[in-house]
Amino acid sequence: MSYTALYRKFRPGEFDEVKGQEHIVTTLQNQIQTDRIGHAYLFCGTRGTGKTTIAKILAKAVNCQEPVHGNPCNKCETCQKINRQTSMNVIEIDAASNNGVANVRDIIDEVQYSPAEGRYKVYIIDEVHMLSTGAFNALLKTLEEPPSYVIFILATTEPHKIPVTIHSRCQRYDFRRISIDTIASRLKEITDREEVQAEDRALRYIAKTADGSMRDALSLLDQCIAFYLGQELTYEKALQVLGAVDTVVYSKMFRYLVSQDVIGCMELINEMMMAGRDLNQFISEFIWYLRGLMLVDASGQGNELLDVSQEQMLQMQEEAGMIDVDMLIRYIHILSDLSNQIRYASQKRVLVEIMFIKLCRPQMDQEQDFTTLSARMAAIEKRLEEGVPAVAPVSVAKAQNMPKEGEEKPKILPKALPADISEVIQRWNEILMAYGQPGENMLSQAKKVVSEQGSLLLQFTDKLSEDFFLQNDRQELQCLQEVIQNLLGKEVLVETRTVDAVVDNEYEDISRLIHFDGIEYE
Repeated sequence: MSYTALYRKFRPGEFDEVKGQEHIVTTLQNQIQTDRIGHAYLFCGTRGTGKTTIAKILAKAVNCQEPVHGNPCNKCETCQKINRQTSMNVIEIDAASNNGVANVRDIIDEVQYSPAEGRYKVYIIDEVHMLSTGAFNALLKTLEEPPSYVIFILATTEPHKIPVTIHSRCQRYDFRRISIDTIASRLKEITDREEVQAEDRALRYIAKTADGSMRDALSLLDQCIAFYLGQELTYEKALQVLGAVDTVVYSKMFRYLVSQDVIGCMELINEMMMAGRDLNQFISEFIWYLRGLMLVDASGQGNELLDVSQEQMLQMQEEAGMIDVDMLIRYIHILSDLSNQIRYASQKRVLVEIMFIKLCRPQMDQEQDFTTLSARMAAIEKRLEEGVPAVAPVSVAKAQNMPKEGEEKPKILPKALPADISEVIQRWNEILMAYGQPGENMLSQAKKVVSEQGSLLLQFTDKLSEDFFLQNDRQELQCLQEVIQNLLGKEVLVETRTVDAVVDNEYEDISRLIHFDGIEYE
């Protein structure tokens, strides 16, 4: 018999085995025991948190011949068939590959027939946000008033892409990210059952790397066990397999940043690249390290907030005293933007190097906020102490575009603001929340102007931001237009363009010209 992956082998078969989602499990068990079962459920949450697993357990429980406290018995013929995936009562559909109107019409035709055995026919539609607009519309009536023997369970990782009309017809359950302690405890239980020796520190690191996903944690554990088959899984071995780095590297990088040592940063990045480390993971882990320093600085201790050894805590307390918390927040903001951009970049290393140079050289930062100005002043003071004159160069282009003393350069304003665009601007914060990350950060930084054709024009100064919305045949831009259409009930054309900082400064952001509840923001 072929090998079965750990996440499949140890998938929970009843509610009591599910970890980290007690608020959902208890509710569903109470519904089953009191026979108050809903006709449509919407399971929302990040990957690997148990959406499909709980959906299958619910399908077993409602059809089980001898349920025990809301749990399926896993012994009756119905439960056995569902476990073997041979039951005609449980239909799993992948909306990513079955997202058309014809696929939904097939479901509508099938629900007219009562189950051959058991009480309910259960339709589990995974990644339901991938359904087309037409497919959602075709599903509406059946989802609202299905036959008494039909239950729909919709699972999605992106609930903001689901129409409000679908939301209102379902009971929504939000799956939480599973805590590190819960995942580590589960990994320990599995390694004991598999007779694998593993250090607790290694298991906790795997749990942390999984980022709240039990499935990811089990897959990572499977990978580590396979690489060091028959050996004890240590913390160092887990780092080696996962392409991660020890906290010593984050400490070195932080000290290079504080001392503005560009060469040290570049050499450390080169060492990681030569060792085959993953830059995405490094940036993510470094952000968490800076977060730890921020918590240490803010709380004064941090022992109760951070899961680190006493030796490392002393080191972090020392490093937290080397820099102001405002500068830590600046580092975190810049690296968070980098984390979003690097996912779609073809030259990841170049982008990472540019950002670290920007961190070491605050005078290169065009964002004129208080923290950046403080960093620039600190850099100037340091250069003066070393006897190096600090001169701020002004480019010829900027000098030519600067207004004369006492003269303010006029902004380019639209002749007339269309009513549809005014409504979009008034509800812009609501649109950003519905659209979500990673594009939310880019949209919040875009300047909103009106194009010559009268459409909403998002004006960027960063080409990477515009490329994000134009990738895959403008898929993200179309998604933004769908969010606007769902909220406003009307179609609004959205365009993008990238300009340099000088041109961008010539345009007025139309959000400053809109009246909100009688107040004009300027």
